Amino acid sequence: MNSEEKIRSAFANKDWQEIKVTDSWQIFKIMAEFVDGFEKLSKIGPCVSIFGSARTAETNPYYQIAVECGRLLTERGYGVITGGGPGIMEAGNKGAHMNGGKSVGLNIDLPFEQFHNKYIEPSRLLEFDYFFIRKVMFMKYSQGFIVLPGGMGTMDELFEALTLIQTGKIARFPIVLVGSAYWGGLVDWLKNTMLEKEHNIHAEDLNLFRLVDTAEEAAEHIFRFYDKYVLKPNF
Repeated sequence: MNSEEKIRSAFANKDWQEIKVTDSWQIFKIMAEFVDGFEKLSKIGPCVSIFGSARTAETNPYYQIAVECGRLLTERGYGVITGGGPGIMEAGNKGAHMNGGKSVGLNIDLPFEQFHNKYIEPSRLLEFDYFFIRKVMFMKYSQGFIVLPGGMGTMDELFEALTLIQTGKIARFPIVLVGSAYWGGLVDWLKNTMLEKEHNIHAEDLNLFRLVDTAEEAAEHIFRFYDKYVLKPNF
C-alpha cells in the first residue's frame, strides 16, 4: 500500500495516529509536483494566463473572446497558460494552438468537471493534485492574467494574484478583467464598500487591474505594460 492509499485508508477508518505518520510522506509528493512544474515551465518562455469558467459553452461570446485573446497573445510571441480544462480554458488554448503558439495546461485532478482539453501540447500538459502548487505555477510563470467570467476557482486565482502583488510578495504584472457586465458589480463593491465605506484597501489598489470588454483591449493592456516595464520573473 503506497502513502496515498494509506492516507485514504486512515481517513476511512478514522485512524488518526496513522494519519499523523503518513502526513510527512506527503511532502515527497508535494516536492515532486513542484519539481515537475518548475522543470517544464521554466523552459517555455514568457506566457500569459487566461482564466474563466469550465462551464462556458462554445456558443458563449466570452468563449470566442478567449479564443481571440489566445490568438493575439501568440501573435506577439507570448505563450498561453490555462487551467487545462474545458470552457474558457479550452478557448484560450484553442486560440494559441490554432495560431501555432505555445499552449500550456495546468490541469487539476477533480472528482467532477475537470478534464484536459485537446488544444494543449502534450509536452506542456501538467497534472496536479494540489491546488496550492498549481497556483504557485500560475503566479511564477505568468507575465499577465486575463480573467474572463468564471466561478469560485476564477475568483480564487484573481484575488490570490491581487493579494500577492498588493503585499509585494511577487513583482507586479498586468491583470485584466474582461466583461464589464460581469465584473462591474464586483468592481463597484470594491470601490464603494471595501474602499470608501470600510477603508479596507487603498485607492491605488484599484489600479492593480483593468476592466475591459474586448480581446483587443485585454491584449493591448498586456502589451503596453511590457512596452513600459522589462519582462522579469514574478518571484
